Amino acid sequence: MKINNRLKKIGDLVEANSFCLDVGCDHALLDIYLQKERKKIKTIASDIAKGPLEQARKNIEKEHLEKEIELRLGPGLKPYTDEIDTIIISGMGGRNIIGICKEDLSVLKKVKTLILSPNNYQEDVKRFICQNGFYIEKEEFVKDKNFIYQIIIFQKGKRKYSKKEYFMGPVFLEKKGPLFQEYYKREYESRKILLKILPKKHIYKRWKLKKEMEMIQKEID
Repeated sequence: MKINNRLKKIGDLVEANSFCLDVGCDHALLDIYLQKERKKIKTIASDIAKGPLEQARKNIEKEHLEKEIELRLGPGLKPYTDEIDTIIISGMGGRNIIGICKEDLSVLKKVKTLILSPNNYQEDVKRFICQNGFYIEKEEFVKDKNFIYQIIIFQKGKRKYSKKEYFMGPVFLEKKGPLFQEYYKREYESRKILLKILPKKHIYKRWKLKKEMEMIQKEID
């Protein structure tokens, strides 16, 4: 079964012997990949809607993995049970991810690993998760078609991060690389355009954009 680059990268980052809850399971493509290619990983595929979950069921049956992948209907982290040690959330907006985690903070206290790939507001996600008992262990960029996505792995523990580290990623800043350059050049250009069209009365927003552009320029020059 075909899987996109983003989901494959997430699957490759899951630790062996993990028990994962895949939130918003995207027709269970990640869960199927984990069972067929990674082994020794247990998964529960969950979704808030019956439609995607029914399609997930069909995909799982097609691959004869009914005994390996459990399906659960429910919002956010509600399908969690105590055996699970890893939460995976991919392909959602950052504020949606924060809302899901905020709704069930007790779950965050129980799991050891979060693998998150927000579509936006990555800085807000990193700040929120780190303020709730985790640190950033890994960060990866993955390019899928013309889009570049961030994948962040959080582990239980505490570390302090600067504004720049939350904004650009502490691990990204250490290793950089071609996708780092491409991603943040795009971020710089988008802010440059926004700054041109943003009315001057938005003083704080304009100041914030300029500061972010300064941080980016120092790291990509």
